[in-house]
Amino acid sequence: MRFATGLPGADRYPPITADWEREMGPEDFQLVARTADDLGFDCISMSEHIVMPIDMAELMGPFWSHAMTAMAFVAGATSRIEVDSAVIVLPYHHPVVLAKAVSTLDLLSGGRVRLSIGVGHAEREFEVLGAPYHERGRLTDEYLAAMIELWTEEEPKYHGRYVGFEDVAFEPKPVQRPHPPIIIGGNSEAAMRRAARHDGWFPWLITAEQLRGCLDHIRSLPEFEARTRPFEVVMPLTTLAVDEDHRPLSGDAGRPGAPQSTQETIDTVGRLREIGVTQTMVPMPPARSLGEHLEALHRIADEIIPVFR
Repeated sequence: MRFATGLPGADRYPPITADWEREMGPEDFQLVARTADDLGFDCISMSEHIVMPIDMAELMGPFWSHAMTAMAFVAGATSRIEVDSAVIVLPYHHPVVLAKAVSTLDLLSGGRVRLSIGVGHAEREFEVLGAPYHERGRLTDEYLAAMIELWTEEEPKYHGRYVGFEDVAFEPKPVQRPHPPIIIGGNSEAAMRRAARHDGWFPWLITAEQLRGCLDHIRSLPEFEARTRPFEVVMPLTTLAVDEDHRPLSGDAGRPGAPQSTQETIDTVGRLREIGVTQTMVPMPPARSLGEHLEALHRIADEIIPVFR
């Protein structure tokens, strides 16, 4: 089982952001990253929005970092831990430019990049960026195919509806071969098929009981049967108590809460591993300061991670 953590203060999602995160400076971000690196966490995850539509700003907040920039910052401050774009909306990025950013960072970090992507849901954000919202699934598939072509072929060429190129050279290639892992976020049938074609799945707001049936379905797909690379399943230990539109759930409508003891946490991680989860994020208890956040990282590293190594 792999263990991920986040970078507090880089994104400020209202349901989980504490006041102290708004005061963090460069040295604080570096300290969190280096602590996670030293403690043996496998991955630091960073999400992204480019702009936040005003009608969603109250629920989701306006403060979101650019994922690749944050990943480069973290990779430069660490020596071992992987950096993951969990989860960015692929149609917001030109695939040739993003392929170059990913391969450059993979080179400079020594092969420590993971690319977790989704198709997106904020229609107004698509409009601002000039991306076709109602074609986002097809756009995503084409962008992924174009990026893989650039990463893996000495004389890349691709001709699609949205992107095309030939007679070009593209270097550096990624250090990871054939390319960095591509993890697909989302719960739709299309997302699960897309995940089966690539390197893993990152579901959103589902329970462990629901996960088992979804994985059975993914494994039954022809795309999954044809794969030759390992398949990652990334799922946090608990899901946020919000609905698909990021509105808070009330009362008993919320999802199962975080485990209350170390043993309950170990048991819950063990159940996820039995179902097929390969990477999780142990929930951090509410911290009143950066120091308390770092203490929680130490507790997870001392009491939880060793059980699954």
